[in-house]
Amino acid sequence: MTLAPAAALLPLYRRLAGDYAQAMGLGTLRVGERMPSVRELMRRHQVSLSTALQLLRHLETQGHLEARPRVGYFVRDARTPASGALDLTSEPDLSQPVQPGAQAHFVGINEHISLLLERGRQAEVFLDVGGCTPPPALFDHKHLNQLVARLLREHPQLLVQGRSLLANQGNHPLFQQAMARRALASGIRVAPTDVLATTGNSEAVSLALAAVARPGDMVAVESPTYYGLLQVVESLQLQTLEIPCSPRTGLSIEALELAFQTQPRLKAVVVVPELQMPLGTRMPDAHKARLVALCAQYGAALIEDDSYGLFVEGSQPVKPLKAWDSVSGHVVYCQAFNKSLAPGLRQGWMNGGQWHGRIQMLKFAQSRNTQTLGQMVVAEVLGSPAHQRSLERLKAQLKAQREAMARLVARHFPVGTRMSLPAGGLCLWLELPEGFSSAQLFGDALAQGIRIAPGSMFSNSGRYEHCMRLACTHPVDATVDKAMQLLGSMACRQLGQAPRGA
Repeated sequence: MTLAPAAALLPLYRRLAGDYAQAMGLGTLRVGERMPSVRELMRRHQVSLSTALQLLRHLETQGHLEARPRVGYFVRDARTPASGALDLTSEPDLSQPVQPGAQAHFVGINEHISLLLERGRQAEVFLDVGGCTPPPALFDHKHLNQLVARLLREHPQLLVQGRSLLANQGNHPLFQQAMARRALASGIRVAPTDVLATTGNSEAVSLALAAVARPGDMVAVESPTYYGLLQVVESLQLQTLEIPCSPRTGLSIEALELAFQTQPRLKAVVVVPELQMPLGTRMPDAHKARLVALCAQYGAALIEDDSYGLFVEGSQPVKPLKAWDSVSGHVVYCQAFNKSLAPGLRQGWMNGGQWHGRIQMLKFAQSRNTQTLGQMVVAEVLGSPAHQRSLERLKAQLKAQREAMARLVARHFPVGTRMSLPAGGLCLWLELPEGFSSAQLFGDALAQGIRIAPGSMFSNSGRYEHCMRLACTHPVDATVDKAMQLLGSMACRQLGQAPRGA
């Protein structure tokens, strides 16, 4: 078969995926049939592991396949919308080359992110859909204020009394006990004395990386990933290795295994298994177990950011990665309550596993004690009936806002825009057609008083220039509707499309 000029320019995995998609359309591969395995694809087409994985991921994100953990990929009816996806859109195509040697680099992104954030701060905006912190109106501030007032009455010297160097290094016993009890309910067994209070999650992840790696070592991160993590990695003079992340199953275990086999300086893996930022992916339990086992096999630290687990919708309990780490202690667990309880407190905690002693030492050397008031508030509030009611209201409001924002994207954004609707969380991840520049939209939108988060902030590879993160933290009213219509019109004009319906 002779390829058309445009098809000939496509990467090999896209050309092979097109052949399989055509076979599915003709009925040669029927709905419910199992696709050839990765090894079979490598043998059949004489391609690398990277190409075989990309082929399958591409067919999955196009809706032709569904992944079944530990079983394989199966043909699905591409005409049927994937669970949680809107009829007018489809999930982002995150297929990408897996070339660990070529992709490993010093981050070098701090200046780029800082400039974007500073431009956003200096501009006069009437709507921020770039930041993902819920506004004050979504929290029960009256209850929190009453609790803080009571604690200060009961402990009038709390704010003026320093912690003794012998007083458990600034970790309040009630906070430690409360976090250990909550962890046990999630399948994590940790002694109260092994709970380390932190100032939010950035400090926890930074301490973990400093404890397990040295300058020049390599850290595997999800791609795309939260830009704050890229800043932390750069500040520690480490290298990043971006691992492909599926909107359905999270970080690619196969790609990570290949990285371990080829990169001897790969010392740590950082993941957000529940409602991954910015994709909103929930990693299946079978996938979590495989990831924990793989990192244990190669002696690498697995740093788990569980800050969004409280936002997961549904009644089924969330099982963290740390629940599978009962022997080796190679999972470092980090959790913060900035987004789910009180952004102003910036209270979190961590358990460093086999590196816990070193992390405690680094914590004391860098920031000494974590303030006590936040620990006491979290210990008393978290898990209480009042907090559970508040959290359920917050999740319900965020769900309604995500769905409303998704409808606005489908109505106003360019034809060909892709997105997925996660089962919880604070944002949507949008992939617009090739040729779109989210950096250009960032500047154009700022000039109109709207702040967005361009895709270039979430990777150092440059592959997400045509993507953007869209925060869903504001109630969708006439102001938000107008702003989304304006954003969609600017994006359409950039791509040469006529603005869509109002």
